[in-house]
Amino acid sequence: MEGYGLWIVLGVIVLLIVWVVAIYNGLVSMRQRTNQAFADVDVQLKQRHDLIPNLVETVKGYAAHEKTTLDAVVQARNAAVGAHGPAAQAQAENMLSGALRQLFALSEAYPDLKASANFQQLQRDLSDVENKLSAARRFFNNAVSEYNAGVQQFPAVLFAGAFGFLQREFFDVGDDQRKTLDTAPQVKF
Repeated sequence: MEGYGLWIVLGVIVLLIVWVVAIYNGLVSMRQRTNQAFADVDVQLKQRHDLIPNLVETVKGYAAHEKTTLDAVVQARNAAVGAHGPAAQAQAENMLSGALRQLFALSEAYPDLKASANFQQLQRDLSDVENKLSAARRFFNNAVSEYNAGVQQFPAVLFAGAFGFLQREFFDVGDDQRKTLDTAPQVKF
């Protein structure tokens, strides 16, 4: 009988180990999905940032004396490029969106700029990137939500902290910008 009890104890220990490994692997999988989703947001932000110098140069050709607006866009872009982490990036992107709105408002005052094929193409490209960015941001926030729930749920909560699984930040654009960023900029001809 003593040998039988030892086998039961070993069986329970093996089951516990398998259970902990399954929890760990599930958390790793969710963390990787979150990392991949953030990388998708990062790619869209880079594309957005890459379009802005061309846009500024195009506007500069038609409205060179609007230096304050152009400088504000360049500074906001540089701040957005240098931001790290979802919260800092969201704040920098909000500033960049505001600066871009001012830049696009200039086109109303300059009919030649508004009619420029290059400017129109850049507006379309930016609109496309904004749509992709919005989708990537939603996917990232969904992945973060699943990951955070996984980290907080029992029984994973017992092991998550010990294994280094900490909650992640959402890419929160703030209440003021939520409506603006969830709708793509309109291109008017």
